[in-house]
Amino acid sequence: MNEREMIIDRYKDLLTTYLKGKSETALYKGQQFSRKLIEQQISPEDVISHHVNVLNELFPDMTDGMKDSFDFLLEVMIGYGFAYREHQSLRTRQRQLESEIEVAASMQQTLLISDVPEVDSLDIGVISVPAKKMNGDYFNFVKDDKSISVAVADIIGKGIPAALCMSMIKYAMDSLPEQRMQPNLLLENLNRVVEQNVHPNMFITMLYGLYDTDVHKFYFAGAGHEPGFFYKAESDEFEDMFAKGLVLGVSRTTKYMEYEKQLDQGDMIILLSDGVTECRTSKGFIERDEIVSLIRENMHKPAQEIVDCVFTELERLQEFELRDDFTLIILKRMV
Repeated sequence: MNEREMIIDRYKDLLTTYLKGKSETALYKGQQFSRKLIEQQISPEDVISHHVNVLNELFPDMTDGMKDSFDFLLEVMIGYGFAYREHQSLRTRQRQLESEIEVAASMQQTLLISDVPEVDSLDIGVISVPAKKMNGDYFNFVKDDKSISVAVADIIGKGIPAALCMSMIKYAMDSLPEQRMQPNLLLENLNRVVEQNVHPNMFITMLYGLYDTDVHKFYFAGAGHEPGFFYKAESDEFEDMFAKGLVLGVSRTTKYMEYEKQLDQGDMIILLSDGVTECRTSKGFIERDEIVSLIRENMHKPAQEIVDCVFTELERLQEFELRDDFTLIILKRMV
């Protein structure tokens, strides 16, 4: 007798014992026995079929109506069994996919990590939080002898394709060091890379800037990215920091304009992704003025504390459920 046949006989013994005594112990043993059935891959319809056979032996005088009801139950369980096995197969594939996504997310964090540089004249704060496991936002700093460059980008698209696209952008930027000092030329070169290598339904917005630590000027260019803010300490005013330009990947011949801002002591450059300005609460979307108010409330703090406080408050307003990737960067001139 093989193990499968032994299990069937065991089921008969358990059912007979229960019908005789109807004890809680017998019910518990039946529940435990279900694990054996799963281990042997005995389908629900097979269990019903064995159950009916046992009942025919124990109660040979069962009415035709009772027998017909078991036939109906058996047909139902055949359909249920097919659906259940398909469901189990999908769950297995889902677990495999989730495992792969975990690995991809970990690799993305490793590949795209960017250390925040230390600059005597600047206080820098950065926060970048993905809404899901994979981050569609990207930021990067590069420090040179007399300058610091910063990029913030957002993939129009999510998931693994967006993460792979962002990795390509990072390494394309790394391969263009000669254009680093000219933001508009760097975007034009990146645009050609994206147009040639990225699927037509996936676009990238970006703002790239260079801070000259000698003259304290911020040179920047934008490719359809969310406008940042410029804070002028002397007048205590915020203004939108527009940088017009087509998103990367639409046309390889696109040209970009370069802009500049002079930073005096206390002035701030605020860069962000649309996950900051498009926070959605029960009352609707957050207005840009509300972002400014949050920054103003915390301006007396170091830059890193400012971005952390803004994120914490906006996360709270969204009931701690981000709907989009969130990236916020502040560059504040100290001396």
